[in-house]
Amino acid sequence: MSMERMARLAYGRPDTELRSLRGVEYDLLARCTAALRAAQAETADFPALATAVDRNLRLWATLAADVAGAGNGLPQELKARLVYLYEFTATHSRAVLEGGMSPGVLVDINTAVMRGLRGEATA
Repeated sequence: MSMERMARLAYGRPDTELRSLRGVEYDLLARCTAALRAAQAETADFPALATAVDRNLRLWATLAADVAGAGNGLPQELKARLVYLYEFTATHSRAVLEGGMSPGVLVDINTAVMRGLRGEATA
């Protein structure tokens, strides 16, 4: 599913309740994470893995651009951490696509951020 389609699904359903931006971000991360998990399980299906990694990276690039925007009200320390996670995700995504690394770390990062969006403490 393309990022544009995911955005339309997240923002464009008039028949559902209005959701918070945190809820939308959570849903997009959850969808990317599910695709990464599925692709990780299907080790022989490189196109599915490449698609999942690409979509995840595009989502992270969008999040990083939003965090860097002047109107973003997040605390500076959190902004810096999220930009770092984007940079790490970009580097690790290349390593996954080159065949040297597992996408499991990307799943772990997304899962930790989803916990934060839900307000859960992380270890």
